[in-house]
This record gives sequence, C-alpha cells and structure tokens, in this order.
Amino acid sequence: MTSFPLQIVTPGGQAYDGMAQKLFCRTIVGDVAILARHCDYLTAVGMGEARVTTEDGTVRRAACIGGMLSVAGGRVRLMANTFEWAEDIDAARAEKSEADAKRQLEQADLSARDRELATAKLKRAQVRQSVAARR
Repeated sequence: MTSFPLQIVTPGGQAYDGMAQKLFCRTIVGDVAILARHCDYLTAVGMGEARVTTEDGTVRRAACIGGMLSVAGGRVRLMANTFEWAEDIDAARAEKSEADAKRQLEQADLSARDRELATAKLKRAQVRQSVAARR
C-alpha cells in the first residue's frame, strides 16, 4: 500500500512524524479515513479513537480529542488538543476521571455550564478507557 507523510502534534509536543499507510479518526461530522493521494481536506477533530497504520503495516491506536486535521499536497497533519497512544494511557486514572464526572453529574444543583463540562469530562474518560482496553 502507498504511504504518505503524517505528522501528529499536540500542545505538549510531537506525537508522530513519519510515513503512514492510513489515518483513521473521528471528526465533528463523523469518522474519516485518510489514505495516500487523498484530496486536500480540512476539518475539526471530534472525540474518539484514532488509528494510524504505519508504513510497515502496524496499527497503533490512540485517544484523540479535539483539534484540526489537514491534508494539503499529499501531506497529512493532525493537530490534536489531546492525543494519547493506547500504551501511554493510565487506565486507572481514566476510570477515576469517569467516576468523578458521574458523581458531578448526579448533583441536582449543577449549573448548565458545569453539567456541560462534567459531560465532556465523562466522554473523554470513556474514550481513553475504550482505547486502553484494546491494547
């Protein structure tokens, strides 16, 4: 399969810089798979699992949350707010985050904004747990 240059960056630094056969990730309008020779494309990234098929065919999974995905001139760049490879996810921490978010959501006097933040925290924890479970 033909490969393409892929760069994945986060506010914390570079997560990947190399050749890939395929990138799969969730956007705000649904899932997308990028292959070599993909047309130029730009979209906002949603919250879900990302999969990178490296040049040698290895599939790596990651939790990918927010950011932008661009394809320009055959080069693919994923700028993610959060990008954690499955092997780097602390499953216990994700489980604790989920429990904390659920406790927050059970509060009757929670403001709309606090409910929105707790819901997002819950979804992030669930994505991280889901990815970690598939290592």
